[in-house]
Amino acid sequence: MEAATRKRTTDDLAIKIGAFMLHCMGGRSSEVFRVLDESGITFSQMKVLVGLEAADDDARTVTALSEELGISPASASRAADGLVRKKLASRIEDPDDRRIRRLAPTAKGRRLADRIISARLAGLEEFAASLNRNERQKLEAALDALLERPEIAEIYTNYERKVSR
Repeated sequence: MEAATRKRTTDDLAIKIGAFMLHCMGGRSSEVFRVLDESGITFSQMKVLVGLEAADDDARTVTALSEELGISPASASRAADGLVRKKLASRIEDPDDRRIRRLAPTAKGRRLADRIISARLAGLEEFAASLNRNERQKLEAALDALLERPEIAEIYTNYERKVSR
């Protein structure tokens, strides 16, 4: 396939995925923003808190979080400081290296992250319920194929475990 054609195809697919995400999440984004407003946390703090809650292990370094979430280390550090001040996260000394401090959600932080995740899921659940049988089968088949990718399968496994508890 010619490079220009491949780029157009990739761009078109990206736009389709973006429109799909906006549709699924857009209608319920006001609920997420309401939860953020009530809690007094920033968008960056939300990303860090939900990132902590969705993580495989309970404690992460700020550097690891910044890399995983695609935010700068300075932004992740400011978000972590704010979460600690609000008692939504705590800093824990690494048992193997006392120079390293890890961030973990507190019980209060877990409850808030669960509210945010639930608000996000509501839009997706609404969309899934609107699908007819044929659409549902096609979407599920496409998602199952994508879940064969290890990086997506890992996220799915962690996410499923967190939302099913």
